Amino acid sequence: MTTWLRRILVLSGLWAMVSLPIAARAQPPLEHSEARESAPRSGANGASEREANLLDPLEISDEPEGRLVILPEIKREGERYFLSSFKLPDKLTFAGQPVPLDNWQVRERIEYEFYQFLEDQGESIILAKRTGRCFPPAEKQLADAGLPDDLKYMLLVESKCVAAAYSKAKASGPWQFIPSTGRRYSLKSDAVRDERRNLEMSTEAAVKYLKYLKDLKENDWFMAMASYNAGEERVRKLLKEQKITDYWKMHGPRETMRYVPRIIAAKEIYSQPEKYLGLSRKDLYMPMETETVTVNVKDTQRALTSIAEEFGTYFLELKMLNPEFKKDTLPRGTYQMRVPRQTCPNRCFVQDKTP
Repeated sequence: MTTWLRRILVLSGLWAMVSLPIAARAQPPLEHSEARESAPRSGANGASEREANLLDPLEISDEPEGRLVILPEIKREGERYFLSSFKLPDKLTFAGQPVPLDNWQVRERIEYEFYQFLEDQGESIILAKRTGRCFPPAEKQLADAGLPDDLKYMLLVESKCVAAAYSKAKASGPWQFIPSTGRRYSLKSDAVRDERRNLEMSTEAAVKYLKYLKDLKENDWFMAMASYNAGEERVRKLLKEQKITDYWKMHGPRETMRYVPRIIAAKEIYSQPEKYLGLSRKDLYMPMETETVTVNVKDTQRALTSIAEEFGTYFLELKMLNPEFKKDTLPRGTYQMRVPRQTCPNRCFVQDKTP
């Protein structure tokens, strides 16, 4: 190819030139040649060299050592969306309290969490879908206790609605109770069971703890949630040292500083999944219909696989429906377990066949 033609093509910007290396004079060993043929290198667009050459090569007769590959212009159709197209509203409330967004550092902290959720769209979609399964029991228990419905969004920040969640600080369950706080609210944990992983039982404990914190912090839910995260004694010391009474003015551990803004951002996004994530209610994971059965283990131990088979389910499903059971076997004793509701499971009466 002549120099002037090569320059015109480069300067025009309409074509991309891909120059292949000049063929080596000496033939490589056979095994090396076969290896290159079986494992072609990837190009910039993810296609292999072999595929690129087969697409639309332009053979140059007067320059056999070079090839010009024409790459078509990529046309983007439709509107391009940026995170900045989503805006935090000018006014927000949480649990009946106004959020002071007119304070520059408060808005920035909440916007940070707001865009963090939206940036990882895949995880945010899964979190939104999980709310259909984990919110209904919590909503009922919060309502029965007379507590704000907004507190359910703590579940997303605490555990991502995963019942078996476990932290480095040994916090466990959907509400992430550490052992001492769990014991304070009658959540038992032993070699067989960890009641902190049971959604209904841990929500009952969380309701009691949040009521206590609300009264302790004079109905200030921002302070109550911060105390839930860091511990009421630690928050009390921070307030005393800094001579403040307002959560939004408190300087504390990084996790506690992010905790309340993250919950507020979670409420804004996950209360409106259709607006922020394009999801409707029918897209959410629905709770499975279950029933609670009594399991009597008379031998030294019994495998969960055997129990699952008896009640028309399988090991993995039984473990997911009963995350509080730690092991794959149960020792002698009586247990309450959740199993899928069935119209006629294996324990139904079966008549003898007529001979």
